[in-house]
Amino acid sequence: MDATPAFDPTAPLAGPPDPWASSDTPSARTGPPFHMTEMIAAEPYLAERLLARLAAPGGAAAALARAITDALEAGSPVVITGCGTSEHGALAVAEILREATGSHLVTSAQAFELAQEPPSSGLVVGISHEGATGATNAALGASRAAGASTALITVTRRSPGAALADIVVETEELDQSWCHTVGYVSPIVAGTAVAGHLAGSAVAGALVRELMASGLSAAATGSAEAIARALAGIDHVLVLGSGADRPAGRELVLKIEEGAWLPAAYRDLETFLHGHLAATDVSTGLVVIATDRRGRAARVARVRGALAAARVIGMPTAAIVSADADALVPGELTSVGRIVVAEAPVTVPAAVAALLSSATALQTLTERLARVRGINPDPIHRDIDRYRLAADAADAADAAD
Repeated sequence: MDATPAFDPTAPLAGPPDPWASSDTPSARTGPPFHMTEMIAAEPYLAERLLARLAAPGGAAAALARAITDALEAGSPVVITGCGTSEHGALAVAEILREATGSHLVTSAQAFELAQEPPSSGLVVGISHEGATGATNAALGASRAAGASTALITVTRRSPGAALADIVVETEELDQSWCHTVGYVSPIVAGTAVAGHLAGSAVAGALVRELMASGLSAAATGSAEAIARALAGIDHVLVLGSGADRPAGRELVLKIEEGAWLPAAYRDLETFLHGHLAATDVSTGLVVIATDRRGRAARVARVRGALAAARVIGMPTAAIVSADADALVPGELTSVGRIVVAEAPVTVPAAVAALLSSATALQTLTERLARVRGINPDPIHRDIDRYRLAADAADAADAAD
C-alpha cells in the first residue's frame, strides 16, 4: 500500500483552484485509504460547516428560499436538475424542498431532457459539483432563454455554470475523488439549509453531524464489510427504495457501477414485484434502503414482502435501515446483513433525516465493495485506457453535432 499523507476528517477540504479549472484525475493509490475513503469520513463535519455557512439571513441560501417562495406564490414550477451524482442530488433536494413547501410544483428533471423542453416561467435550480457539467449548463441556459429564473448549487461562483445563474449557492469544499460522495452530500446539505430558511427553523449542524456519523460507526462499517464480501462475486445488484429513499437507491446503483465496476440497477420498491423477479436468481444481490419515516408501516410491510420473495428465489439480501425500521424487519430476511443507521428526532424533517442518514452508509458499502473486488474507486475506471477513450469518444461525437 502506498504511503499517504495524514488526513484529518474534521478539517475543511480544499476548494477549487483560482482561477477556476476542472479537477484533475485523482492521484493513484494502490490500496485504502482511497480518496473516497477520506471524503466519506469528512462528510459529517463538512455538513456541519456548510449548514453554518448557509444559515446567514442575507446569504445565497436565504435568497434561493425567497426565489422559491416567489415562484410558488405565482403558481409557477420550481425544477431541480442535474446529471449523474448531481441528478441524484437534484432528486434529493426536490424531496427536501417539496416537504418544506408542501407544494407539488417542486419537481426534478434530468438536465439533458430539461434542456430540450425548458420551462418558460418559474425557477430552475441546477446541481453541479464543479459547475462545468455541459448538460446542466445547457439546461440553465435554455431555461433562462425561455423565461425562467435560474439558480445553481455548486462549489464556487467562479465556475462556468455560475455565469448562467441568477443565484449561486456555494458549497466551497471540493470532492477529491471522482467517485463523488461529497458531490452527493453537499447539495443535500445546501437543500437542507434552504428548507430551513423556508420554514424559519434551521436543523442543527451538530445533529446532522451525529446523524451522518451513525453510518460510519464501527457496527455500521462492520456490516458494510460483511455485505460487501457477500456481494462481491455476484453478477448483478438490484437496489430498492421508496419515498425519500429513492434518490439514495439510485445513487447507490451509480456508486456500485462506477466505483466497484459491478452491474447494478434501481427499482422502486413496488415496481420490483411486478415482473422484474422473473429475471433474478441466486446470482442477483438485493439491497433495500428503508429510512423514510413517512408512511413507514406500509413501506416496511412492502419491504418485508420484497425480501421474502427474494429469499424464496435464493437471492442474497441486504438492507440499509433506520433504527425504527430495523425493529420491523425480521433478521432472517436480510441473509447477508444490514446496516442500521440512527433514527433522527422528529424535529429533523423526514426527507432530510432519510437522505442524510443513508448517505454515508451507502457510500461506505460501495467503498468496501471496491476494496473486496480489488478496485480503486477514485478514477471511476478512467485509469484504464479504453474507458477514458470511451468517455472522450462520447464527448467528441456530441461536439460533432
